Amino acid sequence: MNHPFEQELQSSWQERQEYAEMMLPIIGKLYRNKSIEITVYGRTLLNASTIDVIKAHRKVRLHEGIKLRLRECFPILEMIYAMPLAPAQIDIGKLAFDFHYGSGVDKTDLSAYLYKKLADVVRKADEHSPQDVVLYGFGRIGRLLARLMIERQGQANKLRLRAIVVRGGREGDLEKRASLLRRDSVHGPFNGSITIDHEHNALKANGAYIQVIYANSPDEVDYTAYGINNALIIDNTGIWRDRDGLGLHLKARGATKALLTAPGKGDIKNIVHGVNHKDILASDTIISAASCTTNAITPVLKALDEEYGIANGHVETVHSYTNDQNLIDNYHKGERRGRSAPLNMVITETGAAQAVAKAYPKLSGKLTGNAIRVPTPNVSMAILNLNLDKATDKVSVNEFLRDTALFSSLQHQIDYTASTEVVSSDMVGSRAASVIDSQATIVADNRLTLYVWYDNEFGYSCQVMRVAMDMAGVAVPTLPA
Repeated sequence: MNHPFEQELQSSWQERQEYAEMMLPIIGKLYRNKSIEITVYGRTLLNASTIDVIKAHRKVRLHEGIKLRLRECFPILEMIYAMPLAPAQIDIGKLAFDFHYGSGVDKTDLSAYLYKKLADVVRKADEHSPQDVVLYGFGRIGRLLARLMIERQGQANKLRLRAIVVRGGREGDLEKRASLLRRDSVHGPFNGSITIDHEHNALKANGAYIQVIYANSPDEVDYTAYGINNALIIDNTGIWRDRDGLGLHLKARGATKALLTAPGKGDIKNIVHGVNHKDILASDTIISAASCTTNAITPVLKALDEEYGIANGHVETVHSYTNDQNLIDNYHKGERRGRSAPLNMVITETGAAQAVAKAYPKLSGKLTGNAIRVPTPNVSMAILNLNLDKATDKVSVNEFLRDTALFSSLQHQIDYTASTEVVSSDMVGSRAASVIDSQATIVADNRLTLYVWYDNEFGYSCQVMRVAMDMAGVAVPTLPA
């Protein structure tokens, strides 16, 4: 005979499973039919599993100290589906917690509450037109960007991956490209189905038809020959980084804008989404999404500077090895980078500390930086050693950063963990640009040492997607504000 407590536990778990299973079809229909993405305290439920939904709700207790039940969220989700809403990202966790536990809320009228909180998108037309996107290059970042666009595949999707451009075209190339998209040693298997269309030289993935184009130079491609027009070209090769080089993309028929997934040179705007993305103008044709490290540290530095003031500091990045390094000792034009990446920690340079000033000029000349490449394939860490303008303490800093991660305009860029057990592999797949490791925070008067994790591949790719949405004019609001 089961213990009464065990019966209660099983009953509670079954209830959560049932509510999660009822939520999933609604979440899917909201995105496919209305371009509404559902989240719970920042964690997306797009393509989530039953367990993903339950875990997202468990996260609320870590931040609020109070359990948020799925049965408290479900009526909100049902009502959102019935409301006349324009595209948005809606956090049902924050709405449910505020409605049930917030102060000054009329808890008797859920409809009136939701219409007030979602007023910015109530009875508004969807003014966003789909944007053709081409990936120029198909390396680590290119394939993750493909995954991110394909996971949103459907009639309501606004960023439509139409083609990838690569060199080569040798026998078996399509199979190799498909296999690299299908399987990833770091990020796991592709969530869906991939088939090859040999006749038309294309890949089909979850309903997306992706033309594979072979070219040696950006300006020799005619995208209109494939029915692609006014395309945003995302250059993830890193070969061309100045305006002249990236301008080659705009000479191709059917291409109108180019986005670089590396730091841009010269007068090219380096955008860190969440920090200076409002600098993107409709007239901008060439934009850089900066580097993964710049995206990881700039939002955190901006938040700290606005709250405490930063007098000066040093940024040390502990970075996973990259394709630029050698597997075994061999010639390399860069100092130390010729030594075996899987066998050594390698001191190298980073321009991220100086690059911060391009996105956040207030810190110009205040930071130094260096980097150590380490024998891990993904996930890096930035150690911020800062002298603040005013004294503080560990509890205050961590509370400020936790609230910033949950409720500020940087909620998509900064995540936060209070676990004492996290290690680098736990951060694989993080959609935030950075994750604050609060247990490692050190504060002494006005001196702060902060440890910031970041998935230098996937987290950065999510930032690139946010810049791409702004360039394409298809960004949606995050609600509640």
